[in-house]
Amino acid sequence: MDKMAYPLPDRPSIAVLPFDNLSGDPKQEYFSDGLTEEIITALSKVPKVFVIARNSTFTYKGKPVKVQKVSEELGVRYVLEGSVRMVENRVRITAQLIDAIKGYHIWAERYDRVLKDIFVLQDEITIKILTSLQVNLTDTEQAVFFAKGTDNLEAYLKWLQAYEYVLHVNKDDNVLARQKAEEAIAIDPNYAAAYTTLGFTHAFDARFRWSKSPKQSMVRAVDLARKAIALDDTYPSAHRLWGYIYLLKRQYDEAIAAQEKAVALSPNWAGAYAHLGMGLVYACRPEEGIRTLQKAIRFNPAKPPTYVYFKMGRAYRMIGQYEEAISVFKKALLRSPNNLPAYVGLASTYSLSGNTDKARAAAAEILKISPKFSSERFIMGLPFKNQSENERVINALRNAGLK
Repeated sequence: MDKMAYPLPDRPSIAVLPFDNLSGDPKQEYFSDGLTEEIITALSKVPKVFVIARNSTFTYKGKPVKVQKVSEELGVRYVLEGSVRMVENRVRITAQLIDAIKGYHIWAERYDRVLKDIFVLQDEITIKILTSLQVNLTDTEQAVFFAKGTDNLEAYLKWLQAYEYVLHVNKDDNVLARQKAEEAIAIDPNYAAAYTTLGFTHAFDARFRWSKSPKQSMVRAVDLARKAIALDDTYPSAHRLWGYIYLLKRQYDEAIAAQEKAVALSPNWAGAYAHLGMGLVYACRPEEGIRTLQKAIRFNPAKPPTYVYFKMGRAYRMIGQYEEAISVFKKALLRSPNNLPAYVGLASTYSLSGNTDKARAAAAEILKISPKFSSERFIMGLPFKNQSENERVINALRNAGLK
């Protein structure tokens, strides 16, 4: 217990390690990763357990791992590990749940099934985990827990591939994600998850101006978000998509309400807290934003998205806690050494705190990454509710020697 990086939560806590792909075909990796993700997602809907996010558990992928070390680094008591072997239309899954604090196996199972039974099998494994942790679901929790997007295996496999691509948030993989999501929808036109993933691809096109018409991309994202919600109002990611769209449209109250709905539906989901925290920061509610982003990091301690750190840094900067802001921006740079928003955060914060030399040094790094950097163009593109915050940061960057 003394070696714990974080205090144990006051409820059963678990990390689901990536299931090993034993098929011998690297192209089947998305399936074993998808099984892991589905179990994490299902557990995340249950308020009575504490579940570590995929990003953190996947840092152990492909490595020899001691469950006690996982427990200490992530601050959890229980660890689930397993393997998947898929051959033609059959799948063999092994799973074992370990009490890492006491050092013993709670249970271990091997499942041999036809592939089309994968949905039932995912539920079986997850329910076995909850039963072992002595967690009972209320009727309402069961309704949310067992809500399924599709019963069509082919559509599900297409969506798994789309989901893997969209996580990368780059232009080329965004195109591939869109293609796979559209293929999933063609197979099952009532699949809320596929519409949501497709919606995110268009929202990203709008946000990063990857498409010829960002305005049309936004219209398409809105249509897809409406469709996803109409199909399944209990799907957390559909509400997160709405929140992201509202934020891009600078409708702050609506963005926060949508992200709060995602958190309510999946109270262990680091991504929901991260997006809610982002919305609170841009709505100029920095203290709430910091608390929410800290929750996102606790659920995803090993590998929080870089944007969580620079959003938190902006919140600290907003309330004049410059040392905390600088520390957080530096954490972002440790994860992403050429991260432009983090250097912009550092330059502006050093400038505001009166440290001109370090502000100019950070500004020089900005110009290495983006030689034509414009303070006004960069900062005015950020959807802060209070424009005086943007003006304050622009002036700070100019004082650091940037245009």
